[in-house]
Amino acid sequence: MKKDFSEFKEFIKDKKTAVVGIGVSNIPLIIFLLKLGAKVSAFDKKSEEELGEIVKEFKGKGVNLILGENYLDNLNGYEVIFKTPSMRIDAPYFNEAQENGAYITSEMEEFVRYCPAKIYGVTGSDGKTTTTTLIHNILKEEGHKTWVGGNIGTPLFSRIEEISPLDKVVLELSSFQLMTMNVSPEISIVTNLSPNHLDMHKNMEEYIDAKKNIYLFQDNKDVLIVNADNEITNSMAAEAKGSVLKFSVKKAIEQGAYYKGGALYLSGIEVCKAEDIVIKGMHNVENYLAAFCALKEDVSIETMKKVATTFKGVEHRIEFVKEIQGVKYYNSSIASSPSRTLADIKVFGKPVILIAGGYDKHIPFEPLAEEGFPYIKKLVLLGATKDKIKDAFEKVKAENDLKLPIIMAGTFEDAVNKAKLAADEDDIVLLAPACASFDMFVNFEVRGLRFKEIVNNFEE
Repeated sequence: MKKDFSEFKEFIKDKKTAVVGIGVSNIPLIIFLLKLGAKVSAFDKKSEEELGEIVKEFKGKGVNLILGENYLDNLNGYEVIFKTPSMRIDAPYFNEAQENGAYITSEMEEFVRYCPAKIYGVTGSDGKTTTTTLIHNILKEEGHKTWVGGNIGTPLFSRIEEISPLDKVVLELSSFQLMTMNVSPEISIVTNLSPNHLDMHKNMEEYIDAKKNIYLFQDNKDVLIVNADNEITNSMAAEAKGSVLKFSVKKAIEQGAYYKGGALYLSGIEVCKAEDIVIKGMHNVENYLAAFCALKEDVSIETMKKVATTFKGVEHRIEFVKEIQGVKYYNSSIASSPSRTLADIKVFGKPVILIAGGYDKHIPFEPLAEEGFPYIKKLVLLGATKDKIKDAFEKVKAENDLKLPIIMAGTFEDAVNKAKLAADEDDIVLLAPACASFDMFVNFEVRGLRFKEIVNNFEE
């Protein structure tokens, strides 16, 4: 049940409040909490020099700064603690603070609790960003004032008083954001689930349980949308508090959305032909079907069709970069899991030169090797996981007497250059790393931008 934001304003006034992490989403949060009358302390591992100009601004506004290596040594004495999503709630410093009576929450949790507008929440292992962006674009095309946030867009909690009950809000929600949530959006979408983020979660069960929070706190008026073709998500329907819509590319679902005979349908009505969708691949057909289900009550079929046949995709998601000497280069830096990379390499209709490897999320690479072999012409590996990926592919090669050139690279630039040297005319070079970027880059966006920069500097 949505709460009126005036309750939060009353609750937070004069509260001794800790904000852990001075990052992109927490900077506007800190300023907003000050405006609401909270007594704010900001915690971060970085020094004043590393944080830069924001330190001066915060000091001028009366923010108490706790910085440096031991910044989490004493969270006691705070009544409210806002944590960053990547920090586990069961960490000793949070446990101790909770035992001493602290209310621990996050920017996104409070936003969902108090947002006056209808929220469409999107989670899953793959396809979250594209599905979120599709829903946002279709709602805008229909004429709704629409906000987008969560993992993408801008931090929204600090702007909650600008949002009207008539507006629409679309949120991309990660397992980290959902892990401690006890409130759910009105429309909740789970695109699919496969092993991911097992460096952060204790096991696959905890990862799935975190994702379930997107719908476990719904009521009987709310809607859960799941992928009927994914065993894990399909089973979630049994736990729904409200109504359920399913989507499938394998079978007709009359009350949901489905793909059949080259066309996409919603409740038995054809929306568009698959060949007319600008962004290619069956995984993008799934993304559209999920979006259609989410918007069934709010948008016309005509608007859905218009966006499906004009939307050119999201940066870093099978993004065409350039053609040089007959070789096409594509950036899919968002592909930070083996399942996402598998989906991407299947799009092109012929084997690609794949650049893969990066930060180790402790996800097995055997499925990528076993299923991905026919779709890879040459494999260029880099990063912390390059040996693990190589071992998985070498095993499949040996067991099936297959051939696949595997090229090892030292740096990211070295990998892109080696892919260029390995390519012949009419080849496709695809960056789809199957791993997170954190061993070399701050995030996948920076990795994708660096790839594009290198490619754009190649001589034509």
